[in-house]
Amino acid sequence: MKQSVEQLVRPEILAIGAYHVADATGLIKLDAMENPYRLPAELNAELAATLAEVAINRYPDPSGGGVKEALRAAYAIPDAAEVLLGNGSDELITLITQALARPGAKLMALEPSFVMYRMNALLSGLEYVGVPLTADFAIDLPATLAAIDAHRPAVLFIAYPNNPTGNRYPRETVEALIEAAPGLVVVDEAYQAFADDSFMSDAGRRDNLLVMRTLSKIGLAGIRLGYAATSPAWARELDKVRPPYNVNVLTQAVARFALEHRAVFDEQAAILRAERARLAEALAARPGFTVFPSEANFVTVRVPDAPALFAGLKAAGILIKNLHGAHPLLSHCLRFTVGSPAENDAVLAALAQLS
Repeated sequence: MKQSVEQLVRPEILAIGAYHVADATGLIKLDAMENPYRLPAELNAELAATLAEVAINRYPDPSGGGVKEALRAAYAIPDAAEVLLGNGSDELITLITQALARPGAKLMALEPSFVMYRMNALLSGLEYVGVPLTADFAIDLPATLAAIDAHRPAVLFIAYPNNPTGNRYPRETVEALIEAAPGLVVVDEAYQAFADDSFMSDAGRRDNLLVMRTLSKIGLAGIRLGYAATSPAWARELDKVRPPYNVNVLTQAVARFALEHRAVFDEQAAILRAERARLAEALAARPGFTVFPSEANFVTVRVPDAPALFAGLKAAGILIKNLHGAHPLLSHCLRFTVGSPAENDAVLAALAQLS
């Protein structure tokens, strides 16, 4: 007798839903921390010519086709560190959790933070340990150190700056956690282009540190390329879990091209930083709004009625992220991706109409 899907699939998978991506058709899309700018027309034409020469009939170079070297030069990755590439940083999280999924192993993360840390713990079979942040989204250092001592996690994930809150923790606090952790510490710098500090200079010099980044937030979300810098020992073991052709030929070509024109993306990041400050100031001036500090390309705000305001903005043609209900500390919080000046003006105009 054949078994049903429900009989064969792991119970913990049956109990959850698939990751939901909201339909943004016809809306100003400010829910996913994307760069609102496309390539300038002249670079689009140059990229098209470059991609026309790519041999899509061949498997990609499993070592990255020169992308690692381009990343190392562009972002000052230390010589002591090895570079790993992933199909977005999501895949890198998966590789880490798969490699560490010994029986009884634990994954620790701060909460609220990036949902894929918890999700990958479940998918890979690690025990998940969440350590709550304080009410203002700071690290409770004594409580976190106590949790590390009690649980001895195989891996600790720290988003720097944090998603979905936007704040960057004090460097010395993160350093204390790296020193205390018995296992690997992943410092997730997905929003580094908009932040004022980085641990990249420590990559390869701290034995238990892996610095993870993505090209998604700078304007290349569609190519799905994440990268990590870590010690040779960690890189060697994680590379055994990596599928041999995980970064396709088109992604490799676009990444090399984009890194040659990195100044364009740096200019866009500078605009978004300025717009972040303008948007945060305007939101903070609204009655009942509490704006949290951000070094990412989004602003998180607590409002009197998050579900109602989210619905009102969507009816006005603007899609943001409703965080209410995702975690107790995010009660009545909304997350606004920083858009172009025109998109941010549209948000502020809609809010004025809704008040």
